[in-house]
Amino acid sequence: MTLPRAATGSSTPSARTGRRRGNRPSSEELLAAAVGAVPGGTARPGQQQMTAAIEECVTAREHLLVQAGTGTGKSLGYLAPALTVEGPVVVSTATLALQSQLVDHDLPRLADAVEPLLGRRPTFAVLKGRHHYLCLARLDNSTEEEPTDGLFDAPSAGPAGGKWLGEAGRLGKQVQRLRDWAMETATGDRDELDPGVDDQAWRLVSMPARECVGATRCPFGAECFAEASRARAREADIVVTNHSLLAVDMLAGRQIVPPHKLLIVDEAHELADRVSSAAQAELVPELIDRSTRRARPLLKPETAEALTAAGDALAVGLAEAPAGRLTAGLPPPLREACTLLDAATRAALDAIGDVKSDDPDPVRKQQARAVLDELSTTAQRLLEENEHDVAWVEKPDNGSRRALVVAPLSVAGTLATHLYEDRTVVATSATLTLGGRFDTVARALGLEAPAASPPSPAAAALAASTGRSGRAGTSAGGTRGEAEREAVGAATSGPGWRSLDVGSPFDYARQGILYVAAHLPRPSVSGLPDAAGEELLDLVQALGGRTLGLFSSRRAAQQAAELVRARTDLPVLLQGEDALPLLVRRFREERETCLFGVMSLWQGVDVPGDSCQLVVIDRLPFPRPDEPLAAARAAAVDAGGGSGFAAVSVPIAAIRLAQGVGRLIRATGDKGVVAVLDSRLETARGYGPFLRRSLPPFWYTTRRDVVQGALKRLAAS
Repeated sequence: MTLPRAATGSSTPSARTGRRRGNRPSSEELLAAAVGAVPGGTARPGQQQMTAAIEECVTAREHLLVQAGTGTGKSLGYLAPALTVEGPVVVSTATLALQSQLVDHDLPRLADAVEPLLGRRPTFAVLKGRHHYLCLARLDNSTEEEPTDGLFDAPSAGPAGGKWLGEAGRLGKQVQRLRDWAMETATGDRDELDPGVDDQAWRLVSMPARECVGATRCPFGAECFAEASRARAREADIVVTNHSLLAVDMLAGRQIVPPHKLLIVDEAHELADRVSSAAQAELVPELIDRSTRRARPLLKPETAEALTAAGDALAVGLAEAPAGRLTAGLPPPLREACTLLDAATRAALDAIGDVKSDDPDPVRKQQARAVLDELSTTAQRLLEENEHDVAWVEKPDNGSRRALVVAPLSVAGTLATHLYEDRTVVATSATLTLGGRFDTVARALGLEAPAASPPSPAAAALAASTGRSGRAGTSAGGTRGEAEREAVGAATSGPGWRSLDVGSPFDYARQGILYVAAHLPRPSVSGLPDAAGEELLDLVQALGGRTLGLFSSRRAAQQAAELVRARTDLPVLLQGEDALPLLVRRFREERETCLFGVMSLWQGVDVPGDSCQLVVIDRLPFPRPDEPLAAARAAAVDAGGGSGFAAVSVPIAAIRLAQGVGRLIRATGDKGVVAVLDSRLETARGYGPFLRRSLPPFWYTTRRDVVQGALKRLAAS
């Protein structure tokens, strides 16, 4: 595979570290100004290395992978060089939390700090999908729209009818508040609505991209909030978007995000999964039912009945099929349902015809066409049974929703083709190396594994001048040689890209302990084993709370909460018992509190200080056997003569584990213990050392007495 180099143009002439290009300040000068504007702010070597490497890669038209540990200040590390590129520069994040941090804090502070150097205040804008913005066309007929969305289809008499009448009143009030807000808001962005409305109400006044007729055919096109956001993005120096929209943009031929020469992908370890989600499609009986009711006024009765029959057939097929991956093709009932749906949607689309400028209601017509077209495309995709797709039946535990789902086996090819063309890409995260190397994540991002080469001149000079290596010491379970290969950023090069690990300012070996309970039996049952529960209890009691419990299943988290509540007086917060932001806030503010939860707590929770001094992980976070995509990818590797477990399951566990472990040390003054109650991290000779090398270099031990003593000293401090 030949990776396309980014055509970045000549707007950033070659410059080495600290050199000014004409009257234009260098990225190092911009970074220094930004850091100096922060009270007590000081330059961080990793931040400087990152800034220099980005500027060099833009000039050399190379792509860059940067691992920047917690505390590096990577946001300013990439925003400063972004201002040396002729805009717009696009920054993509995986989480709303980081997006908000950039827009509400980092970018305004940076803009104020560099204005004297640039002679103007740089501008920035947020770009989200259309469904995040209020749609005036939907709002205009939202009252009429409600019945067609199936929100008022309950009987009018009896308890059920009373419930739905109440639901109607509640939704009506929310829609009226949205009408009032529409007269005040400048952006129409849902995130600016406070207090917010629920998803049902928002769906009535927002427009998915596939259903939009476009500004020229919409009667409200000149006032469209989504179009206004795109216009602002085209004029901004820096555009902040999200991985989901970036993925849709790639799959749609780069028609959404404005043209740009530099793309910065923060939280890059999440990108491949977001692209997989964007390329995923599903068939749900309820969606077919809603689509039929929406299109019925435009169809002959027999055409509408054919759609209804296809939806009924899908419901029957899903009821009969077991949950999980379809390894032998579509079962006959599901194949018949897809065939009926394909024929019915094609007939309906022919009957509706194209959307024309003189249509009396182009918005409704486009909505009907868009959903039917998506159903038709998905049915055809499932019927093709392409070897590069994975299909499965999804049945949640509560049985509330059943779906037939199809997704790509891999998106590496899609990323290789669409991500890197005509732009420089900087991918950064705190977890880009697995087992001490970039290879696995690079391949997932559509890059070939590079061969080792000397570091870039700027990175080497910075590392030499500061006397620091790219990593903060030797990782647990690693070797001195591996640490030395990471020295001065361990820059490597491949076909059009290089990598850099700038480490972290934290002294992990002095600030934290990685404890593996190697004496515990290997986990074999679902939930929390008794021995692991007792170990957890002893650890929590030794510290007196202050514990973040990260569990592999909801059942295990519930068992842990029940155990600690029954055997101690410590307050325990359990994910699901209240809104997650409220739980995290209480955990941060109430020093003796424990917070237990599942996968969404493994990343994004930022609780510096002594409120979180113990992170407990119940077992290694390997994908479950019933995770269809992971299972299919592992099977494909096995079929090719490799090890699917080593190539797929272990890297997934490594990224998840590194994210979870990273919750402990969030500031230079933090201290604490990460306790892994899964003995395999110590005893598994094949993947145990690999997983440990993927973690920050904590002081490592398997001695229970040592950890108990450390926790008791923390409790007394």
